[in-house]
Formats: sequence, C-alpha cells, structure tokens
Amino acid sequence: MSSHAPAHEDAHEAHHGHSHGHEAAHGSFKSYMIGFVLSVILTAIPFWLVMADVFESHAITAAFIMGLGAVQIVVHMIFFLHMNPRSEGGWTMMALIFTILLVVIALSGSLWVMHHLNTNMMPMNPEMMKNMP
Repeated sequence: MSSHAPAHEDAHEAHHGHSHGHEAAHGSFKSYMIGFVLSVILTAIPFWLVMADVFESHAITAAFIMGLGAVQIVVHMIFFLHMNPRSEGGWTMMALIFTILLVVIALSGSLWVMHHLNTNMMPMNPEMMKNMP
C-alpha cells in the first residue's frame, strides 16, 4: 500500500497544478489591493497631466506619461504576475531582461536608422518634385 502513496501524491499534484518546487507564490488580497490602488493612481496622474495641461511643453508631458507607464508595467509585473528574482528559479526574470534588451535594441536601432535616413536624404524642393517620373 505504501508503494501507491507517492504515485497518488504525484497524480494529486498534477491534477491540481501544484508544484511546490519552484513556483512563485500567489498573492494575498492585500497585495492585489496594493497593486490595484497603485495602478489606479498611475493611470489617474497621466490623465490629470493631460486634462489640466500642467506642463507647457507636450514633450515633457509625454516623457512623464511614458515614465509613469514604465512604472505601471513594473507594478503589474510585481503585484499581478508575481514576478521576482526567485520565481521559476530566476528564469522568469532572465527571460524578462532578455526581452527588454531585444526591444531596446530594436527600437533604438530603428530610431537611429530613421534619423540618419532623414538627415542624409537628398533635399527636395517642390520644383524637383514636379519633375519626378
């Protein structure tokens, strides 16, 4: 009878999806509420910045909104996705870092290419455009 006990426990764990080895802990009600309140605040601030026209420069407003958006991404990852350096043996965080690195390389490379294409293109005036085939 004792030989069936480990198989029964493995089947129970497989059925319920519980693997106590390297799974991230589920959040408590308190942590979900903290994440929710932070998300609402981080959504309300950009709304207020735009609606109240707080800054004269639209570029400064956009920079603040993008910064608060990045903070909100981190809040969602911590409080709702339960990501931390210990979850999944650190592989979740490594995958996130790798993804962020690839996105930064792709975006900065695209912006660099578009900037140089714009500055190195031959200038065209309206007369030259009329003579184009």
